[in-house]
Amino acid sequence: MSHSKTKTSFYRRIYVAWLISRGINTVPKIINATGMPRRTAQDTLAAIHELAIELANNNGNYTLINWGAVDSHWVEANIDHLKDVLEYP
Repeated sequence: MSHSKTKTSFYRRIYVAWLISRGINTVPKIINATGMPRRTAQDTLAAIHELAIELANNNGNYTLINWGAVDSHWVEANIDHLKDVLEYP
């Protein structure tokens, strides 16, 4: 099934925030966990704030400060669906 770019972009941002909350918090670690290209990982990190998700960046080590407009309980309950839509391991 094909998903819109809007949906995949939204899910990718949420998924990367979830990874950061689990300690997968650098660009290389995100690339290793997902297989996404470096540029996609960097662009996703740069755009996460558009969902009001707050990250702290300490020399490339990201920390999730606040989920903002995203319900973290929904993310936990639906993480497998996000991974399926994004075709991530």
